[in-house]
Amino acid sequence: MTSQKLADDVLAKMLSADGFSAWLGISVHDFGPGRVTCKMKIRKEMLNGFGTCHGGIAYSLADSALAFASNSHGRISVALDTSMSYPTAVLEGDELTAVARELRCTDKVGFYDVEVKNQNAVVVAIFRGTVYRTQKKFFPEAV
Repeated sequence: MTSQKLADDVLAKMLSADGFSAWLGISVHDFGPGRVTCKMKIRKEMLNGFGTCHGGIAYSLADSALAFASNSHGRISVALDTSMSYPTAVLEGDELTAVARELRCTDKVGFYDVEVKNQNAVVVAIFRGTVYRTQKKFFPEAV
């Protein structure tokens, strides 16, 4: 099995059980081993009391991107540490794109950056995540 086929199979399995990403309206684009692009549109119910997007929504988009990218190698990976900065406010109707890229992946841990931009290519969030790579495989016969 090629690394791309394995990544595609993992993504399909993850998305089939991921009601939260579906509720957010996340769609996956340009997916491969150690990388993913995810998109979503900000709805009215995602706004906070100031009329801007709740930080947890943008965080959830980045966190989903981290999950897809870090699990793409076929081993179940879980977040150890994450952080996020919010340089620009997000508004209702904004279309966000999160691009996750693997910085380094060892047998036990992986390091990822996720940059979130709006439809005007303005960076609205910067996310960094470290994952623990378990020994459990999505498809034991494939890896």
